[in-house]
Amino acid sequence: MPLFKRNPFGHILFLKRLLIQFLGIISHGRYRKFNDLQIEGSEILRQLPSKNILFISNHQTYFADVAAMFHVFNASLKGRDDNIRNVGYLWKPKLNIYFVAAGETMRSGLLPRIFAYAGSVSVERTWRSEGKDVNRQVKMSDISNIGKALDDGWVITFPQGTTTPFKPIRRGTAHIIKTYKPMVVPIVIDGFRRSFDKKGLMIKKRNVLQSMVIKEPLDIDYENEDVSSIVEKIEFAIEQHPSFLKVLTPEQLKEQEEFIESRSFWGSDTKKKDEKEVKKKKSVTTHK
Repeated sequence: MPLFKRNPFGHILFLKRLLIQFLGIISHGRYRKFNDLQIEGSEILRQLPSKNILFISNHQTYFADVAAMFHVFNASLKGRDDNIRNVGYLWKPKLNIYFVAAGETMRSGLLPRIFAYAGSVSVERTWRSEGKDVNRQVKMSDISNIGKALDDGWVITFPQGTTTPFKPIRRGTAHIIKTYKPMVVPIVIDGFRRSFDKKGLMIKKRNVLQSMVIKEPLDIDYENEDVSSIVEKIEFAIEQHPSFLKVLTPEQLKEQEEFIESRSFWGSDTKKKDEKEVKKKKSVTTHK
């Protein structure tokens, strides 16, 4: 790799590699020491093409979610199965991984600016600015930059545009899917909100189960499916559809128990906690 080779956004790849390695080394313990990140689906990552991949995920912190994905993606591509042990996988990291983030957030300080150089595709939010609700037009340059990133590699986006759970999916994500026709890979994360502060920089609690589930790519008819249909698929895929909030029937509770049992990465202590949660839900259902 030439020393000053640049990516499509003008970032020097040598510097980007050093940043990813440095940030990866200092953040590794946040997912392996203070907490233990459990992963499912790393084999799916190894089967993906090298570009035009759009990862869609629920969002829990500003930065910790993305940092964990950089770890998981690189570890998986280096042959690790559902783990990020031995940070040596960052020796030659994948340099064409990008993440969509609010420009306002990425300009908010020195550290966010450093993170931005590591792979941010910064966009201006159309509904929120400086803590106030706004209503403005989408910048076409933002859309084209996401397309540029997809043409070069993998892009991570959080289609709700917020860390608040069960907020509506922004329709712009569906428009991007219809326009650039990427392979869409859902990811569901959990435990990050309990582990870190809102920005994902400070450790709030230790020994929390963190999980990341990479799912099979979505089946999308780019030409014939409308935006609303794609939005609904996204809601279900990242488990943010309103139906996930409803009181469960006994049959659904049984399915949930079987699902918990199938998540082999959950240890015995966590399994006991989940069984208690299921019993609580049963009690609520019985009294209703």
